Amino acid sequence: GERDAGKGLEMRKLVLSGFLASEEIYINQLEALLLPMKPLKATATTSQPVLTLQQIETIFYKIQDIYEIHKEFYDSLCPKVQQWDSNVTMGHLFQKLASQLGVYKAFVDNYKIALETAEKCSQSNYQFQKISEELKVKGPKDSKESHTSVTMEALLYKPIDRVTRSTLVLHDLLKHTPADHPDYPLLQDALRISQNFLSSINEDIDPRRTAVTTPKGETRQLVKDGFLVELSEGSRKLRHVFLFTDVLLCAKLKKTAVGKHQQYDCKWYVPLADLVFPSPEESEHCPQVHVIPDHELEDMKMKISAIKSEVQKEKANKGQSRAIERLKKKMFENEFWLLLNSPAIPFRIHNRNGKSYLFLLSSDYERSEWREAIQKLQKKDLQAFVLSSVELQVLTGSCFKLRTVHNIPVTSNKDDDESPGLYGFLHVIVHSAKGFKQSANLYCTLEVDSFGYFVSKAKTRVFRDTTEPQWNEEFEIELEGSQSLRILCYEKCYDKTKLNKDNNEIVDKIMGKGQIQLDPQAVQTKNWHMDVIEMNGIKVEFSMKFTSRDMSLKRTPSKKQTGVFGVKISVVTKRERSKVPYIVRQCIEEVEKRGIEEVGIYRISGVATDIQALKAVFDANNKDILVMLSDMDINAIAGTLKLYFRELPEPLLTDRLYPAFMEGIALSDPAAKENCMMHLLRSLPDPNLITFLFLLEHLKRVAEKEPINKMSLHNLATVFGPTLLRPSEGESKVHLTLASDIWSHDVMAQVQVLLYYLQHPPISFTELKRNTLYFSTDV
Repeated sequence: GERDAGKGLEMRKLVLSGFLASEEIYINQLEALLLPMKPLKATATTSQPVLTLQQIETIFYKIQDIYEIHKEFYDSLCPKVQQWDSNVTMGHLFQKLASQLGVYKAFVDNYKIALETAEKCSQSNYQFQKISEELKVKGPKDSKESHTSVTMEALLYKPIDRVTRSTLVLHDLLKHTPADHPDYPLLQDALRISQNFLSSINEDIDPRRTAVTTPKGETRQLVKDGFLVELSEGSRKLRHVFLFTDVLLCAKLKKTAVGKHQQYDCKWYVPLADLVFPSPEESEHCPQVHVIPDHELEDMKMKISAIKSEVQKEKANKGQSRAIERLKKKMFENEFWLLLNSPAIPFRIHNRNGKSYLFLLSSDYERSEWREAIQKLQKKDLQAFVLSSVELQVLTGSCFKLRTVHNIPVTSNKDDDESPGLYGFLHVIVHSAKGFKQSANLYCTLEVDSFGYFVSKAKTRVFRDTTEPQWNEEFEIELEGSQSLRILCYEKCYDKTKLNKDNNEIVDKIMGKGQIQLDPQAVQTKNWHMDVIEMNGIKVEFSMKFTSRDMSLKRTPSKKQTGVFGVKISVVTKRERSKVPYIVRQCIEEVEKRGIEEVGIYRISGVATDIQALKAVFDANNKDILVMLSDMDINAIAGTLKLYFRELPEPLLTDRLYPAFMEGIALSDPAAKENCMMHLLRSLPDPNLITFLFLLEHLKRVAEKEPINKMSLHNLATVFGPTLLRPSEGESKVHLTLASDIWSHDVMAQVQVLLYYLQHPPISFTELKRNTLYFSTDV
């Protein structure tokens, strides 16, 4: 209980600190809006006024009052958060803030006229146009930025945004405030007032929202929007898709001159009354989707990570803003390419009156979100219609104001103060699920975001014919700047007739899906953190903990030298009187026997508890190893092999030779590179060399099945490169300044070294040793 209370107190402080920081930014924004008001008022009574007093009153209506309310709130809350302890109360401050929302109501009622007046004045007065294009907003106290330039239109929208933000914070505070705390009833009251206020103004916020009506005379509202990749005339195009109450509209941003209003261009629209989703059988004659090979996507991720590191270094060294801008532009281009080329899950939309459209999504989660949102609207009594060109223009014009997703989801669009996400390993145990109406064959998949889109990372086994599956499976998921974890629950379909013509369209039915934010503070404890995710009446129980990458990449020698994990390879082979450790031979043999055609072999993580069980059996040299191997899930066996190499006290290719491998792979002359790389292999101790060549031949055999298992040489090099080469702790003296640095040059080079040998014609141990005569130079 005490620990929970302490955690609640800590969480409240975290929520409030974040809110205070954003409150400071908001006050600075209001200050920037008020700054031109005084000089404008002063000139209003002269012979050359920029604006009339009436226009000034209209544009800046209630801004001064809102500023004073928030300044007083900030000044009262700040000392409380700075002297934080269990006796601090601040509910009355939030209650007072909520009671002053009447000022916001007045602001909202005037918002439309304020915008129109500002727009007209800009067009008729060049001086005012210059003022309103570039208002200077002060940066937060501890930031390097002294100020940023923002348009008046953007700043006038901030108060509307702010009420929503305050409401979200009240939610978060209540979640971590005990019900018997004196703040609890006050925060509840503040939340009630804020929510009522929000629902009353949602209709009024945007005049253009009400200007568009549906054929039945009702108000047409925007329900959902987002960026999707459309396959159009054989090529991939980024579109902004808007789902209104009665129509789906696909648009693209028009290219506009600097300073001009951005506008959307409508590509097509389908009234929801005419929209159907083709069944798997109908989607036969679809255009063939050109899928970009995984290794090109991986290469691009490496490039982006390297540029990110350069940007951080430039910033740390107070580099020139021109250089930083150039790097950011390059990063945006690369991220945009990744965003366009990585999605491969088809999402089809068909218009009853003829045309079909095809989007490509990166996750099944998004596809089911769009599908569910459309189907929910289709339950209403909808009518078919055709929009006149004027109606279409008005509707497309409203998209810019109404959109909820403003930026293309790439990291170069994020503000510097946004969380960079987590780098490292997330351990997740999927325990169980309940809430199913009838027995089914059930499994879960886990997805995390990386580089702006979501990737599926793990999958539980199918629990047959049950309403209460108990998986209790643990997974280790690698995070690359991730901020969210998604869990999807499926019903497995064994009916062959339901197979889809698109090879990557899942016909298994999604029973539920849910998403949680990976909060760095909450996740980064040593202990497991248990949670429940609710989805369509189904509850999935899971636990997770996080290990940062530098922690998880340490090679720690084993205390007891009788086992095989964490013990030098020379010790193990000598003890076994073998050339290649028994564990390596057995795992490889099993993978070749029944896992070589498994999709994502070595990339999909095995169940961690299975891997730990295999590790214990190998360490104890148990008689039942072979029986256990033949029963075990193949991904767990692949995971055990990777873990063995990862836990070697020094990498298979040795600490001593690591710098030379890094130099050798960087040589540009092919002959010099060949000489150096072969000489380095010869310099390895025999057990290391023989084991490496044994593994190399195996990985080549796995890659031969790439059409089936989707694992190319490059994929395998990405998985095994750092495992075989990453130096042990003592060797990597260089401290990493940034988690993402680890993804940059070193890892790229480690992957390239292994790829070099994988692409090389077969290398035999005896041939290598025979050629020793040519080289006597020491490394």
